[in-house]
Amino acid sequence: MADVKKIATRESYGNALAECGKDFPNLVVLDADLAGATKTGIFKKAFPDRHIDCGIAECNMTGIAAGLSTCGKIPFVSSFAMFAAGRNFEQVRNSIGYPHLNVKIGATHAGITVGEDGASHQCNEDIALMRTIPGMTVIVPSDDVEAKAAVRAAIEYVGPVYLRFGRAAVPVINDRPDYKFEIGKGVTLREGSDVTIIATGICVDSALQAAEKLAAEGVNAEVINIHTIKPLDEELVIASAKKTGKVVTVEEHSIIGGLGGAVCETLSEKLPTPVLRIGMHDTFGESGPAAALTKKYKLDGDGVYEQVKEFLA
Repeated sequence: MADVKKIATRESYGNALAECGKDFPNLVVLDADLAGATKTGIFKKAFPDRHIDCGIAECNMTGIAAGLSTCGKIPFVSSFAMFAAGRNFEQVRNSIGYPHLNVKIGATHAGITVGEDGASHQCNEDIALMRTIPGMTVIVPSDDVEAKAAVRAAIEYVGPVYLRFGRAAVPVINDRPDYKFEIGKGVTLREGSDVTIIATGICVDSALQAAEKLAAEGVNAEVINIHTIKPLDEELVIASAKKTGKVVTVEEHSIIGGLGGAVCETLSEKLPTPVLRIGMHDTFGESGPAAALTKKYKLDGDGVYEQVKEFLA
């Protein structure tokens, strides 16, 4: 794995905004005094007149973005996930969601891989919060390639979109000629017949690693990348569950209300199937190196492999 290219999706976010700024003159970016961390500073350097630093006032920033969207602009509001979705929930719901405005939310530093910043900044609840807002699209890219594609797709889509990015550098897994990103459509990365592993975000790589280890033991795991949590690709989820008869979900988020919740809601209604949800189990994170935390909470390849093997047993 040492030779695998690694890039933080927050870096991809900043680069994608700068690239798209050339093609979309009505694109504007707002930040809450975190342009260096969220990487919107890359866009600011290229288009200083279209970048607005709103200071540490996320709720006010959201109101400004809502107003800009009614004037024909495509605004992105950017902050850490804990603030963009957490502190900001009422404003996102009432100022963006309720009038269904064309505002995009670029939330960085999500999940436990925020690392040493600790539980107060490790947002493991944001997907659940954003899923509940009517009409909100929720996207969690797995790597650099997907993050860039997701930003462009969000710009081209008319309506509110929540995009979730990470702090830590992660392997690039979608760098191939046939890669295609489409909102609401999952991607089957590996065909299988014994168990379905549905993953999102950085856990897609963990799922692929786990599938390799399982294959060495004769277990044929299907791996699906669900980059769009809402709307969920129900057709793909149901088809795979019907084929394998067992489903595992993997996410760097609480198992309550995120990918696992979305998959279970779908299957319980349309195809009752045994499901194992891998993620944060009703607990806050803690301060520590990102890699150590991922290992402790069993979200790395080895941890996913162990849990899937136990589930199948």
